[in-house]
Amino acid sequence: MKRNTWQREAVKTALDGQEAFVSAQDLHSVLRKKGTGIGLATVYRALADLALEGDADTLQSVEGEALYRACATSHHHHHLICRECGATVEIAATDIEQWAQKVAAENGYSNPEHVVDVFGTCADCSGKPS
Repeated sequence: MKRNTWQREAVKTALDGQEAFVSAQDLHSVLRKKGTGIGLATVYRALADLALEGDADTLQSVEGEALYRACATSHHHHHLICRECGATVEIAATDIEQWAQKVAAENGYSNPEHVVDVFGTCADCSGKPS
């Protein structure tokens, strides 16, 4: 675990205040508006460390940009993410877990890991009831 600096704590606090996944640049903008003076490179490093330690979820947007959010769950999980507003739901995906284990075993692999994030449009954004 990395040493907890005031910069890292400020990044973590700012990330905790976000409701959806956010880019490092967007979080840096939030921190600058608060007058922290934290540099963009520091934000990137802090977010990478938080993700590595399990304190932040990270995913790649459909455009290929790394996005982060404070992690609500410490165990392995997946996300359902709205393309419009960024609303995110943590989902269990038992079928995917079993499929990954099966495919790995069938091909002689062990210890499979995977990332599954599902993008769509939430009920609020699509105007449909849940």
